Amino acid sequence: MDERGTESCAPPGGPGLWLSDDGAVIGVASRHAERIWVCLFDNEDEEVARIALRNRDGDFHYGFLPGVRAGQRYGLRAEGPWEPRAGHRFDPEKLLVDPFARRLDRAFTFDPALTAPRESAVDTARLVPKAVAETALPHIAPAPASPPTLIYELCVKAHTMRDEFVPAPLRGKLAALALPHVIQRFVRLGVTHVELMPVAVWIDERHLPPLGLTNAWGYNPVVFTALEPRLAPGGMADLRSAVAALRAAGIGVILDVVYNHTGESDAFGPTLSLRGLDNALYYRHAADGALINDTGCGNSLDCTQPIVIETIREALRRFVLEAGVEGFRFDLATSLARRPNGFDPNAPLLEAIAADPVLRDRLLIAEPWDIGPGGYQVGRFPAGWIEWNDRFRDDVRRFWRGDAHAAGALATRLAGSADFFHARSPRESLNFIAAHDGFTLRDLVSYSGKHNHANGENNRDGNSSEICWNGGADGETDDARMIARRHGDTRALLATLFLSLGTPMLTAGDEFGRTQGGNNNAYAQDNETIWLDWATADGRFAEFVAGLARFRADNALLTENRFLTGRTESGALCADAKWLRVDGSVMADADWSHADFVALTRAPARGGGARMHMAFNRGDVVVGMTLPPPCAGMCWALAIDSGTGFVGQRAIESDRFGVGARSVVALVETPRD
Repeated sequence: MDERGTESCAPPGGPGLWLSDDGAVIGVASRHAERIWVCLFDNEDEEVARIALRNRDGDFHYGFLPGVRAGQRYGLRAEGPWEPRAGHRFDPEKLLVDPFARRLDRAFTFDPALTAPRESAVDTARLVPKAVAETALPHIAPAPASPPTLIYELCVKAHTMRDEFVPAPLRGKLAALALPHVIQRFVRLGVTHVELMPVAVWIDERHLPPLGLTNAWGYNPVVFTALEPRLAPGGMADLRSAVAALRAAGIGVILDVVYNHTGESDAFGPTLSLRGLDNALYYRHAADGALINDTGCGNSLDCTQPIVIETIREALRRFVLEAGVEGFRFDLATSLARRPNGFDPNAPLLEAIAADPVLRDRLLIAEPWDIGPGGYQVGRFPAGWIEWNDRFRDDVRRFWRGDAHAAGALATRLAGSADFFHARSPRESLNFIAAHDGFTLRDLVSYSGKHNHANGENNRDGNSSEICWNGGADGETDDARMIARRHGDTRALLATLFLSLGTPMLTAGDEFGRTQGGNNNAYAQDNETIWLDWATADGRFAEFVAGLARFRADNALLTENRFLTGRTESGALCADAKWLRVDGSVMADADWSHADFVALTRAPARGGGARMHMAFNRGDVVVGMTLPPPCAGMCWALAIDSGTGFVGQRAIESDRFGVGARSVVALVETPRD
């Protein structure tokens, strides 16, 4: 093996490897490393050269690699102190992946040797994927980000693994999302943005391989700038092609990104990249040297450090400029804005994103919590950020489950969640009933508790307090009445979602009744538990959901970006919102504590225009609702009846209307003729 040093030549684009006509320049950030080596590998995975980066400027180690060409496979090694109590875990026997790598030659496979301490002297080169030298793709002019009216969250592999119309080599790949019939499903459903669960390189948690399980969701990243080879064997080009095909159909792509932790886990985790380059620099530590674990995943990235900010910023910029991505959903985003004294909406990373000319106008979506002190921060991210609103999920579910005192909270969610977003706008509340994390829509009305035994943790994992109900018996059933009740409940839940102010999100498969068998934490089920079964999809249910999406998109009252106040604004004919009892009288304060029925009449805030009347009946009997008198020359027309699955338009000549048991109806004013 050839060992030598590099010539002096700083990378033109900052950290990472940059090809030139006669070789490559490379830069690596490490504050505490005494020396960094670049290791070159041949096609047989043998290390053929080890080149020391002898040039240093502060935390930046750099040099020139003569003769390196596109396709060269390489890794890094770092020499420095082994002092865990000071946060230092340098081990030159551990081959490390360049955190700015553009592509890896294969996926990670967990091996216990990756966790071996320095004194074991175990060389891990054979176990670690190699970075592949590549040039950047030509930049794309970013398309303007458009406000989403329906976000569709999906797991890339799970989405097409059981789709018989996808060619076998493409199943489970990013490339499959570009196929015409896959895109047409999104179009029919009314999707404006697809949100892809993590597509960057990840590794299995160390407890999974002994259980015969693998990470299926990807929330355990190693390299932020490279795509998972199992999803995108062609690297960034695969994402670029899929984004272009979706954009041609009017659909934007949002990436779910994980920058709160890495798959190197806790003190007993594997050494793969950042831990080996400078554990003390990249991760947050307590005074005794222990890793801070505000993420629940073993470590927390230190997003106040400039190099961590630059690593994340570079990944985001590449996805926008090289693939055309329209936005990002940030997993456990509170961790990204943590200073030593807690959450700060003006934290360095958030300010860096706001100042970046490429990133500042992208769709930015926060999961606004982590498990650290003061971790719940819904409504506190900077203006313009959209935030997952779990209070919408929980309050809507509580109402339909039948919880006491739930009607008032339902009204607040329908009106835009001003209790959290009063300084912002309803559009910044991302509303959902179910997401990847938790029960599916079908399972939340079919189970009274989680059934996660297949995950190998004796049903201890997952949310034990999830708001759910089963209608009389747990799990799947052949009882026709119970099946009908569950179908009705799912339609009522979805109608509530689409009639609420905010930005709605639907998780893939919930539009046709997918089940995970009661597993509410299926992250390790890379199998038919989460793979969508398109052959048995309920087409009629999917058409109902598509009808809800069309109705919402066509009705300006539902996409207004202002909170309901109940007041009559200057120039308006009536109040923008009026909450009514079943007899048509106005709800009194005392009514909210025990209401099983709530009606809402909505009107344009200013000027004239058609009104909408909606009603939510969680009771077990049909109720005769008195309708508000229509305006002159108008009549009420039924637009949605979740009880029967109706979406359309049917004139109502009576001043009363029967609202079915456990159902939602919406009526609109329309000219009488």
